[in-house]
Amino acid sequence: MREEKRSLRQQQIEAAAYEVLEAKGYGGTSMQGIAKQARASNETLYNWYGDKQGLFRALVTRNAEEVRSHLEAELQTDHDALSILGSLGPKLLNLLTGDRAVALNRAAAADSSGELGATLSRAGREAVFPLLEQVLLRARQEGHLRFEESGAAVGLYLDLLIGDQQIRRVIGRLPAPTDEFCEARSKRAVTHLRQLLGSQPYGDGHK
Repeated sequence: MREEKRSLRQQQIEAAAYEVLEAKGYGGTSMQGIAKQARASNETLYNWYGDKQGLFRALVTRNAEEVRSHLEAELQTDHDALSILGSLGPKLLNLLTGDRAVALNRAAAADSSGELGATLSRAGREAVFPLLEQVLLRARQEGHLRFEESGAAVGLYLDLLIGDQQIRRVIGRLPAPTDEFCEARSKRAVTHLRQLLGSQPYGDGHK
């Protein structure tokens, strides 16, 4: 199968997987059910993804691909670390509060086996977290931020950026955020990060 045709077919299969997931939850989702929804053969799904966990790992990886690729590309440049955070923030917020992320998180919360939650952690957070850590270490090296534990600094940035937005989306208390909202929240997160971890304590020179 030509690469272009295969890529299109994979997108159709993965879209079908989200439809079945939303209708039946992770426990009720099967490779056979996804194959039927996508009008594909079981053999194709098993050849391409291995098993159900492999297919959902592919979903999570694809969902995080834009953010991961953006970070990897930016880390190859000499861009100022805080400007990298500024361009990253809206993409990351969109990723974590978008419809597909919400569907995956709702299904993970209802999955008593913990399989989907583990997949979300490995292919999502654990893939992006080390890259974010590199950005904040660059910010420290550049003299913009002061901290001892890089992991704690990343956690603080994520708290400032995301807060309760993701959980409120998952429980249906918020609509999908607009691009304008994501831009504004990203700028605010960087501003507050500088206030809390800046090279000068917040208040110095801000009277």
